[in-house]
Amino acid sequence: MKEKRTLMDIVWRLVLYAWSLTILFPLIWIVYESFKSNPEFFKNIWSLPSELRWQNYSKAWNQYGFGQSLLNTLYYVGGSMVLGLFFTTINAYALTRMQFRGRKLIWGLIMLSLFLPGINALVPQYVIMRELGLTNSLTGLILLSSLGESVFYLMLLGGFMSSLPVELEESATMDGATLFQKFWRVIVPLSTPGIVTVGVFKFLGFYNNFLAPFIYLSDPGKYPIAVQMYSANKQMEFTADWVTLFAGVTIAMVPSIIIYILFQKLLMEGATMGAVKG
Repeated sequence: MKEKRTLMDIVWRLVLYAWSLTILFPLIWIVYESFKSNPEFFKNIWSLPSELRWQNYSKAWNQYGFGQSLLNTLYYVGGSMVLGLFFTTINAYALTRMQFRGRKLIWGLIMLSLFLPGINALVPQYVIMRELGLTNSLTGLILLSSLGESVFYLMLLGGFMSSLPVELEESATMDGATLFQKFWRVIVPLSTPGIVTVGVFKFLGFYNNFLAPFIYLSDPGKYPIAVQMYSANKQMEFTADWVTLFAGVTIAMVPSIIIYILFQKLLMEGATMGAVKG
């Protein structure tokens, strides 16, 4: 029995390693292809570059607009993260920690929206954005992304906050703390792993968001990185400058990798605690 389990462990590990390679290999392939010349790429797509051509990155940054699009993305994602996390945190606190009439009804209606396709809101959202003069504006896109609450994030953070002991707030009330002080000094610090987890998920969602910027932005100078990659890919149909596109894709991967490295520990902790306690 023990030998069978050992054999199964080996098989599962091999499966996991193979699955990991299917994810990592395309990324590694893109990186080393970005240092080739176009003739080298078309001659043999599997060979290593004869020399490192950093000019591909300079060309992607300037000529194909990846530099400007990355700055646009930082502004869009940064603004959406600040506002979005603030609203998600206070909404989760109000719906899970505060007692008021109609709270369960509001929570039930919010949960009901999980079963409604988000595409249904696309037309009314566009009409509202157009009437408010917020189309072709990164600021308008920030307002749309941050004010449009996601039920998944609300459930994740709400489940984390609801697991905190009620006695903590009762003790703070006895010490004379106001509602805001209980929220800011008690709940928020204890919910840091959950907030970081939601923040990372929000970052990935905003950073990879293609549909909303593609619909609402018409000026190429305002494109975030996802739309810029699509635009550059369309240009490849006429230029076939694939190594420069690979350099742009590599540039686009860097922020996500940095966020993962910085917040990996808190992300794992928050996701695990939210799953167990929520």
